[in-house]
Amino acid sequence: MALQLWETLKDSIRVYTGLSPTIFFTGLALGLAVYYLIPSLFGSSSDPHYERSTRELQEERQPLLPPVQVGEITEEELKAYDGSDSKKPLLMAIKGQIYDVTQSRMFYGPGGPYALFAGKDASRALAKMSFEEKDLTGDISGLGPFEIEALQDWEYKFMSKYVKVGTVKKIVPVTDGPIDLDKPSENGPLENAAVETTEDTSSADANKE
Repeated sequence: MALQLWETLKDSIRVYTGLSPTIFFTGLALGLAVYYLIPSLFGSSSDPHYERSTRELQEERQPLLPPVQVGEITEEELKAYDGSDSKKPLLMAIKGQIYDVTQSRMFYGPGGPYALFAGKDASRALAKMSFEEKDLTGDISGLGPFEIEALQDWEYKFMSKYVKVGTVKKIVPVTDGPIDLDKPSENGPLENAAVETTEDTSSADANKE
């Protein structure tokens, strides 16, 4: 019975397709393989990874807003522009000068190779090509000549590629109070008394002579 069905199926394939059963089933298998392989390569609309990638691509394609001047802000305020908020520009500072690096979000934005520099004055880290937390600072004291030259190259690159939008405000430490220059030292009266005593002794010796 099964053999008769198989012979009938082969005859039907030859009649309706003009192909041999071998070629027909080979083509059918290839078609099924392509059907299931394509969605796995490009993702489906129900795949969360596919949806996230599509959303990120759409965000990248959105037109960039013109740079906004932020003026003079503190290092703490600069941290708000590290790319965590997509509605805010992506900023970074070199030697106290703040630049808008939004156009290079793939490098300085979240997940980028230089993301830890965003929202900071990373002068020291750039000079040393360091990714250590301790070097994420604008303090460039103690750098060698080659590190200073490397930082200068970074600064030239930023000046030519990005728009300067502000500066980092330097916080000056506040002392306990103003120094009164007219106030005598604590040892002043004692020193004066010693001088007067010396003078009196010298006068007395002179009178004896």
